[in-house]
Amino acid sequence: MTAPAPRPLQPRPPQKQRRHQRLGPAKGIAGTVAAASLLVPAELVLKTLSGGRKSHLPWLFHRSLSRALGIRIVTHGTPARRGGSRGGTGGGTRSGGVLFISNHVSWADIPVLGARIPAAFVAKSEVGGWGLVGWLATLARTVYVERSRRGRAGEQRDAIADRLAAGDSIILFPEGTNSDGTQVLPFKSSLFAVTDIVPDVVIQPVTIAYTRVNGMPVTRARLPDLAWVGDTELMPHAVDFMGLGRVRAEIRFHPPVRAADFADRKALARHCHSVISDSYHAFMRG
Repeated sequence: MTAPAPRPLQPRPPQKQRRHQRLGPAKGIAGTVAAASLLVPAELVLKTLSGGRKSHLPWLFHRSLSRALGIRIVTHGTPARRGGSRGGTGGGTRSGGVLFISNHVSWADIPVLGARIPAAFVAKSEVGGWGLVGWLATLARTVYVERSRRGRAGEQRDAIADRLAAGDSIILFPEGTNSDGTQVLPFKSSLFAVTDIVPDVVIQPVTIAYTRVNGMPVTRARLPDLAWVGDTELMPHAVDFMGLGRVRAEIRFHPPVRAADFADRKALARHCHSVISDSYHAFMRG
């Protein structure tokens, strides 16, 4: 009886790659601490001088954090510019800011998108209570929403509209949660409610995808290491992420649109989901 053929040995990663994976968590934590130590005091001073009405250095912090985490960011296209006259949130007012609509895969989306888009994020209110993470999010003027309290939806919509009208750009994740990385979840049209009172706001769909780890295409089996879903705790997942090695994140900026070009916000949500989902699948197919 012929003995079964031995299974081929998996090639070991190069020594440089193994060293990066082994030291990744330590380098990531050290880089994060260094960036925070330098940039947070500077941001606090600049905020004091400007009366706290504007964020100044979040993009630089996000860029430093992405580098510390071992993430290489590749962009396709360019973010839309602010435009139009400023004013209140009354009907017909053109916003000075841009509303960026993105899919949501991981906690790493924050530094990756923040490194390329000068904008504030919309996050669930619980994030504000996440210790140092929440404090940094508040410092960056994150807009918090209480998704479980429908009675405050109008108030939260007005807060986002006021920020846009004042010239601030906003990044919104309309899936309402992180996906598992296999697909883009349906968009909640209720999260587009701000367009009811600023229908001329510039809206730009954005796709984010994590396409390669150490030069190899990301497979379905690798996605749980990148996507942050369910009840997974943040810090253990972040430490494991930093130990992966070099991660390539890709961002595609799609053509901007205006809500006024669509019949209603559901049609707008469907359009944004379609272009983002198609682009995401194209990224993941390589």
